[in-house]
Amino acid sequence: MSNLSFDTNWNSEDLDSAILSFEAIQEELNYKQAQSSLRDLVNKIDLTPQEKIGLETDIDRLADMLEKLEASVVQIAAFGIVGRGKSSVLNALLGQDIFQAGPLHGVTRTIESAHWQLTQESLGDNLSEIQRLALPSLGNSQIQLIDTPGLDEVDGETREIMARRIAKQVDLILFVVSGDITKVEFEALSQLREVGKPMILIFNKIDQYPEADRLAIYRKIRDERVKQLLSPNEIVMVAASPLVAEAVRDKHGKLKMQRRRGKPQIEELKLKILEILHREGKSLIALNSMLYADEVNERVVQRKMEIREGAANQLIHKAMMTKAVAIALNPVTVLDLLTGAVIDVTMIIALSRLYGLPMTQQGAIALLKRIGLSMGGISASEFLAALGLSSLKGLLGITAPATGGASLAPYLSVAITQAGVAGVACYAIGQVTKTYLANGASWGPDGPKAVVKSILNSLDEASILNRIKWELSAKLTRR
Repeated sequence: MSNLSFDTNWNSEDLDSAILSFEAIQEELNYKQAQSSLRDLVNKIDLTPQEKIGLETDIDRLADMLEKLEASVVQIAAFGIVGRGKSSVLNALLGQDIFQAGPLHGVTRTIESAHWQLTQESLGDNLSEIQRLALPSLGNSQIQLIDTPGLDEVDGETREIMARRIAKQVDLILFVVSGDITKVEFEALSQLREVGKPMILIFNKIDQYPEADRLAIYRKIRDERVKQLLSPNEIVMVAASPLVAEAVRDKHGKLKMQRRRGKPQIEELKLKILEILHREGKSLIALNSMLYADEVNERVVQRKMEIREGAANQLIHKAMMTKAVAIALNPVTVLDLLTGAVIDVTMIIALSRLYGLPMTQQGAIALLKRIGLSMGGISASEFLAALGLSSLKGLLGITAPATGGASLAPYLSVAITQAGVAGVACYAIGQVTKTYLANGASWGPDGPKAVVKSILNSLDEASILNRIKWELSAKLTRR
């Protein structure tokens, strides 16, 4: 028996280091998996030109998300209503006036963004000199700040839709207020909270309040306004563009008070952002990218299925009427059955190509058999109608010369009835096949019988039969 020995000299710091290393490896694996999944999704969008109409923007966004993931871009977006200082907060973070800001009305007309490159500066006792902000284990990461228009500006509904769309794409949301929260701000904050992204509520312009008033407003926001939406840890106070009063002498030597722009009080917000990115950085990007990609993909698939369903229904109707006409005009029983089967198989093959799951003739025949075994009533009625009505139809056709054409009227009546039954069966087969293919060539957990039963129960056979008879009568009388 071999001797096994273990190193028992590990301390808690070693264990913490090992756990952190494992978490970093897991985070890297999740990130790579997100990259691979999104790349496959972008490369495998098999839409026809018609299906792409109206989806161009969504498809472009998917490509943008992949580019963002490949470049390890963290996006931080600022939201708020007009005059709260969104642009000023972003400029304070940047250390330069990149985003346009104005004192009266919102001046951010379109979404703006800038890559955040922190210059060397002290951020506090825990984080010393920072030159470049990069995510852990990523050498070329970028942080992108995004400024959005005021949520209460003119054409506000459109801007709110735009804001929610941007919120779904970004990784961190900054919501800027400058006093007690209004009803409009609370509603906007609630909607953005539903997106499920990390969020920081920024109480800006604190320099404009006496300290007692500032703390009273902060506590009211924290303890009453947003208690159900945000934790105290997600609220910070800043003065992005403080005004400082100083005494200056005019040209006559008289002292007068003048207000100038002071140094931004933004350190707590910087630390908060760095803390979130350090704790959740890569996982945040990967998760948000996949969540957004899944939402866009769902719209793409829905659009694809809607268009393909319309085309499939047209194809089924065409096959149904082709089968009905062929059987109505064919007096031979065996040929009726053979012609009907050929049309059903051809329809199945055409539907499979439409849904991008092409079948061979053998595969289509096998599927038709399986559907036929599960259809029961309609298949049986079609078979009996083909045997009984076809014989009667043939007899009336043969006796037409002897009766001076008197048997043609009942011949047409029998032919149309027989064709109608066959058409209903063809329609049902088409609908079952469409459902099967739309589910990725799968019957689902309940199996084919359950799918067929559900579709048959939803069919209005009398309505379909009447429609077939009407169209068929119009076609036959024109011959």
